Amino acid sequence: MEQNTIVKEILKALDLHATQLRAQMVEIETKMQEMNNRLEAKLQEMNERLEARIDRLENEMNERFNRLETKVDNLRTELTETQETVDFLSSKTIQHERKIRELYRQQ
Repeated sequence: MEQNTIVKEILKALDLHATQLRAQMVEIETKMQEMNNRLEAKLQEMNERLEARIDRLENEMNERFNRLETKVDNLRTELTETQETVDFLSSKTIQHERKIRELYRQQ
């Protein structure tokens, strides 16, 4: 009979220990889920901040490219006008040279 009582006490102790282990495992699982939720929230926040920063940088780059494009267009216009002026002056220079040669020939 004494052996039976000892076995029952051991089983009770094991059952109690198993219950405590289950409770600790549930607690650990809950803590891990909370940590996972916090980590996901932080990652989401970081992702949103990164996307906002990328959008801001894209907007800045677009503005700068637009300004640069405007400058290049202005330079292209100035270059075209300068080329037209050079062409006009070149044609006038050639006309004057012809006149000078004609005058030189007449003498």
